[in-house]
Amino acid sequence: MSVLEAVDLAKVYRGGDGGVITVLDGINLEVGRGEMVAVVGSSGAGKSTLLHLLGALDKPTRGDVRIDGQTLAGRTDEDLSALRNRSVGFVFQFHHLLPDFTALENVMLPALIAGKTQREAAARARELLSAVGIAERESHAPAELSGGEQQRVAVARALTNHPAAVLADEPSGNLDTHTADELHRLLFRLREERGVTFLIATHDPSLARQADRVLAIREG
Repeated sequence: MSVLEAVDLAKVYRGGDGGVITVLDGINLEVGRGEMVAVVGSSGAGKSTLLHLLGALDKPTRGDVRIDGQTLAGRTDEDLSALRNRSVGFVFQFHHLLPDFTALENVMLPALIAGKTQREAAARARELLSAVGIAERESHAPAELSGGEQQRVAVARALTNHPAAVLADEPSGNLDTHTADELHRLLFRLREERGVTFLIATHDPSLARQADRVLAIREG
């Protein structure tokens, strides 16, 4: 069963001078439950734009996205925000952790937004921080963590609400080779142990080779 679908997806930007830039044009894809799919392409090919559309962070010019069978077309911004919170996890190249929150509080946040109690959110966050190997760092702020640890917190946060899929945009792009390899192993372990579905935009050929499938974007 597909947990993530794009149907004739297109994104066009119009400049102030009347010019048109077509970033994506007619993308169709399906990602099955538990799949690890890599998206590759040159810089500017549209990988990030695709992930933003699939994760309801942006709206397409044409086409539709379905997350776990739920269509995004025609939804209000409020509906899209709620669906993002409960159905999609995000991991970005730069972790985007809240600097004044501890690791535990950063991971708790999506659960609190979804209406969970402090106790429920904290229990889930501690379980995930343990799963990504940094339980002992829960009380540390992002500035007190290494780059690899920050990304592990970001991965834990992405999993907080049991999402249908995790969208990762160059998740190891800001890490050294050794730390990147450790992060890749973590992602695959989470897929094997927890059945997490990943769609990963990457320039890293070693990560792409390990994926179940590789999708290449060329000329939109």
